[in-house]
Parts: sequence; structure tokens; C-alpha cells
Amino acid sequence: MTEEDNAMQNHMEEMSRSFSDIWQKNTAMMTEMLNQSHAMVTRNMDPLNVGPSFANAAQVMASDPMKLMQANYELWKEHMELMQQAAMALLKMSADSETGVFDRRFCHEEWISNPIFDYIRKSYLITSRWMVNTMTSIEGLSENDKKKIVFHSQLLADAFAPSNFLLTNPEAIRTMIETGGQSIVKGLQNLKRDLDPKTSQLTIMMSDPNAFTLGENIATTPGKIVYQNDLVQLIQYEPVTARVHQRPLVIAPPWINKYYILDLQPKNSFIAWAVKQGYTVFVISWVNPDARLGDKTFEDYMQEGILDVLDAVEQATGEREVSMIGYCIGGTLLSATLAYMAATGDDRVKAATFFASQADFSEAGDLKIFTDEAQVDNLERVMDEKGYLDGSSMATTFNMLRANDLIWSFYVDNYLLGKDPLKFDLLYWNSDSTRMPRKTHLFYLRQMYINNNLSKPGGITLKGVPIDLSRITIPIYLQAAREDHIAPYPSVFKSTNLYSGPVRFMLAGSGHIAGVINPPSARKYSHWINEDQPKDLEQWLEGAKEIKGSWWKDWDRWLSPLSGKQVPKRIPGSGKLAILEDAPGTFVAVKS
Repeated sequence: MTEEDNAMQNHMEEMSRSFSDIWQKNTAMMTEMLNQSHAMVTRNMDPLNVGPSFANAAQVMASDPMKLMQANYELWKEHMELMQQAAMALLKMSADSETGVFDRRFCHEEWISNPIFDYIRKSYLITSRWMVNTMTSIEGLSENDKKKIVFHSQLLADAFAPSNFLLTNPEAIRTMIETGGQSIVKGLQNLKRDLDPKTSQLTIMMSDPNAFTLGENIATTPGKIVYQNDLVQLIQYEPVTARVHQRPLVIAPPWINKYYILDLQPKNSFIAWAVKQGYTVFVISWVNPDARLGDKTFEDYMQEGILDVLDAVEQATGEREVSMIGYCIGGTLLSATLAYMAATGDDRVKAATFFASQADFSEAGDLKIFTDEAQVDNLERVMDEKGYLDGSSMATTFNMLRANDLIWSFYVDNYLLGKDPLKFDLLYWNSDSTRMPRKTHLFYLRQMYINNNLSKPGGITLKGVPIDLSRITIPIYLQAAREDHIAPYPSVFKSTNLYSGPVRFMLAGSGHIAGVINPPSARKYSHWINEDQPKDLEQWLEGAKEIKGSWWKDWDRWLSPLSGKQVPKRIPGSGKLAILEDAPGTFVAVKS
């Protein structure tokens, strides 16, 4: 260590002692302020319950000023080094080329080729990395507090990226010059379009709302509505093969989103592909609930959403035995329902597939940041007013999990560059949000995310029956995705130890949506299989084999032998259920 570094170290230690003295003298005052901070947390001021976590972090940091000063010193050193690099670059009038992790926020060439913007970019990255790393290094916090402050620190760092501001975004400046300022005019028009004048709430338009029409160029697989109750419309799809598997395939998608994520367009429709493989496909189209349905419970979703649907499928086809798929929260409901059916002697479901679905929520990922008791209590007060949670609230939460991709990229395109919304099926679906009925949503958050009761034998009771997932003995196919931020694959893998029957776990590439919607024709991503299916995740990963392309064919090879013999195709309306209307039906068309 040099003499300069020794002097700096001695100076920092002296300042540390001074800060410690100040800390000791003002402990009582800070404690009072922190208590006031806790008391001020209301549903309007802090709906995400972030304040107490940051208050705890500030208290811990203040008790160890030496560590904070060391972090500040490291920040100062990095900025000094950057200034030296910038000075050299300015003398050469070009920035040094670099390689590293691709960051799409800075993909425009001038972020690197222009020394000024290169300096702005690097300065931001140094500071944002320092801020997040500093918050990550805080010791003595609860695990929940630490995850919350790290997540929201990253969220804050993302918000202040120079790419999000007109005067520090070279692409926005160049576009403004090239268009004679028209890009700014168009951006302001877009902002006015997206800003609610009554609530001042900004809803960033991701997709052209007029680009798609349900049943015409999205959700187009031919089918009929053959059954309906308060919560569901049941779609039976028209066969395209002369003979089909004996056991129908019934899909329970999430009610947090609309079902047609599985039927976007013919080229990427899982439903259309499954029909082509010779399955008689039924899909549940959930209602978009209003205040009238606010008191519908998780039990109601089980009864009306799955049990009554199974009765309807038998009437439509004459077949009592079926296979089922549950996607996301639809899979969580299916798990609970299968345990209920096992306990009551109902053996109609002979095989089940779960897409990105959790039953053990102990490692449920970043969504747990939004589901502590205080936030759920606040949500309950909000939902008491209407009987449901607005679709925009859930959409915002999911978008925050990937803020750069799902918030700031559209913010830049819409308002800084003045672009028109994209015509993209997935973004159209993502913007078509749904409401959550009050009682069902509160049960789900408290019983699953907060208390993790579904994974515990007897942890929840449905219709008077204690739910025990170990009573499920049918064959199970578990799909998870490597980059899923909503249902992380370690969390999905935990289900392999909950069910008692044979389980085939498969790990797909990409995330919560693209990891599922990956048709073979796209030739994208990989998937991983371990034929030994060990119950330990590390062992599973170590022995897994990578297979290029879609996993859909692997699933078909698994399910086909479990689906019975081949029988003549079934036409919607040919059974005991009359056709109510054409697919996609009216429930899915209701906007939030």
C-alpha cells in the first residue's frame, strides 16, 4: 500500500470514529424518526411497503460508517479512472471500443463512438452498479428487507439511466434533428394520449390497439363455446385429423391473463399445434370479473373452473377420463384440485402437465417482494372499494419485474423518439389485462405466497377437504424455463418432491412466456432433459442433456401413450352440449 493510500486509510478511520460518536449521540433521535417513518406508511404514500425496509437499511449503514465510506472511496476511485479515460478519448476524439454484456439501452452507435456519450454511459453504469452493490452488501437485515431494497434500488437505477432522458440520449437527439423536431411533437402527443387527465396515471402503450381483432387475426383456431357458467366459457376446438386420442385434453390457463397466449397466431399457437397432433382440445376462457363476482372464492374457481368443466367435457365427448394442462396460476389451481379429487375418490384426470407453475412458493422469486403482509393488507383495502383488483395493477407489477424491457424501452420509443406503437401479437396480449376477484386474489396471495400452505399437507382446506399434494399419483410433466422471473425454475422443480407419482421435469430456454410458446417450426432456444429424473436440482442440472429447439415434441411423446387409443374425431356440438357461440367467445373480449 502506498503512503497516499495509508494517509487516506488513516483519514477514513478518523472520520469513522467521528461518525460513530455522532451516531451514539443521536441514536434516540434517529429511533424516533424511524418510528415516525413506520407510522407514516399508508396505502397512498407507500403501497409497496418499501419505506420500512429502506429505513432499516439506513439504520444498519449508519451503524457502520467505515463500510459506507469505503464504498464511497471505491466509487470516487472508479470515477477518477473514468475521467482519465475520457480525457484520453477526447484527445483522440473517439472512444475506445469495448466488449461486455450486451445492454440494449445503449445499442445506438454513439453511446460508444462519441466520447461525451461514452463518458455519460460509463459514469452511469459505475454509479448504478455501485448503488446496487452497496445495498446488496448491507448485513444484518432480514432476507425480505434485503431483497426488497436491492430490487427497488435496481429499479431506481434503471429509472435514472441516461437513455431515459432527451438531452442525454444520442439517438433521441439525432432523431429530433433529422425530423426537424417532429419526433418531439409526436412524443408529446403520445404522452398526452397515454396520460389519464383525471388520475395523472401514465399507461404506456406497448402495442397498437387496432392491430389485432380477436377471432380475425389473433385467437383464430376454429372452435365453439359449448359450456358457460359465471366464471368460464369452455371452448372445444374443431379437429383437423380424422382420428383423435381417446382422452380429451383440457387446458386451464391463468386467469391473471387471457387464455389466447396459447393461441396467438397460427404460426405460434400451442392450441392449433396440439389439435394437429390429434388431441381433442378444450380450453377454459376465464371471465374478466367485475364487482358482481368479487366474492368468488378459490373454491369457486376449483368447482366452476375445473370440476364443472370436467362434467361438461364428458357431456360433450362421452369420455369420462381426460388429461389436463395448467399454466401459471391455472397450474396452482390444478394442483390443489387434483389433491382434492384424490381425497374424494375422483379419478377422471389421468395425466397432468404444468406450464411454469408453482406449488411450493418458498423460492417464488421477485414476485414475493410485492406480497408481504403490509402490501396485501393495502391491496385488500383497495379491493374493498370495487370488489376486484384493476387489471392495470397486476400488469404494472409484472412489468416492474423487467422494467428495462417492459417499461423504459417503450417510454423511450413512445415519448423520446415519437414512434408509433408496435404491431406485435405478444405485446397486444400483454396489454389486454384482466381483473382479479377480491376473495380469490387475497386467498392466493396469503395462502401461497405469504404462508406457502399449498405445499404443506393439510395447509389449506377446500370444500371441507384438507389438501395434500402427496396424494396425487398420476403421471406429471413439469415445464420450467431458465430465465423465468415469475415462476423461477428452482421453485417449479420443488414440485417434483410434492407429488407421489412419476414426474418428468423439463427445463426450457427463455422465460415465462417464450419458454412455453416456442413452436418447433421456430427452431429457437433449447430444452434440457435428464432421463434419470433425480430429485435433487443440482444433480438434475449436472446430468441434463441439452436438446436444440422446442420441447413440444418431447411433451407429445410423453402424453400420447397416456391418452388412450385412437377414436373417430369429435365435432363440437355433436355430443350432449349445444353450441353457444363461435370461439373465441365473449368472455375474452371484455376489456379491463
